[in-house]
Amino acid sequence: MTTDANGLAVDVRGLRKQYGDVTAVDGIDLEIRRGEVFGLLGPNGAGKTTTVEILQGNRDRDGGEVSVLGADPASATRAWRSKVGIVWQDESAPAELTVRETVRHFARYYPRPRDPEQVIGLVGLGAKADSRIKGLSGGQRRRLDVALGVIGDPELLLLDEPTTGFDPAARRRFWELIRTLADEGTTILLTTHYLEEAEELADRLAVVAKGRVVAEGTAAALRDRFGSEAIVEWTEADGRPRRERTGTPTRTVTELAGRFDEIPGLRISRPTLEDVYLRLTGQENAR
Repeated sequence: MTTDANGLAVDVRGLRKQYGDVTAVDGIDLEIRRGEVFGLLGPNGAGKTTTVEILQGNRDRDGGEVSVLGADPASATRAWRSKVGIVWQDESAPAELTVRETVRHFARYYPRPRDPEQVIGLVGLGAKADSRIKGLSGGQRRRLDVALGVIGDPELLLLDEPTTGFDPAARRRFWELIRTLADEGTTILLTTHYLEEAEELADRLAVVAKGRVVAEGTAAALRDRFGSEAIVEWTEADGRPRRERTGTPTRTVTELAGRFDEIPGLRISRPTLEDVYLRLTGQENAR
């Protein structure tokens, strides 16, 4: 199996990982095309981080075939590792160094790194280049983590929950950075709990539940396939709110119009990506 021949950056077949009696990854298949942003969605414990760790070569697998940038991560060379950047949930930079010192230091690990000053500017830390890391805000530290992920000029960038803890403004600035990297041709695999983020950034999505891919496609395709029913809401004459899921909302409204001169509290909505996600992961009643 090779990713080069078929234009794939990542090609996974039947991936499995067991931790004692717990099956973390249970036969996952994935195809990620070169140059695309791919979103991996799923609740905690679904197997997302374990999958990313296996793709990066940081964790052994128990079964299946994996090809990343034309090589098996389990036996990849140092040259291969220089092509893969990663941003973990946990910060990795030493607190006492400045931004500039840290980025320049990490650049030495790669055979053909990007220019440190250019990378610092790319992530929006130019004004903080001489600041010590311990004095940065949470969003600024996360931007530094991304700088360290891209300093080696990777062909593939793995982002594991990159905007956890960001305020809305910082999250949107981060999205602009990801779009810039994608426009430059970097293949990006993104895991996130933020459905708006996934819909905004990802060309395609895979939803994982209990170690398996339960759905895959564009956000629009997932909504069309798994969220075809509309939700009709109204208020009964006694003041009780009612909510009905239906594939024929026009018929429901027509029936209500026969009972009311004006339907109180009428609201019709189509399922969002979040609705579809909760249904696919068995959390629909958790809202």
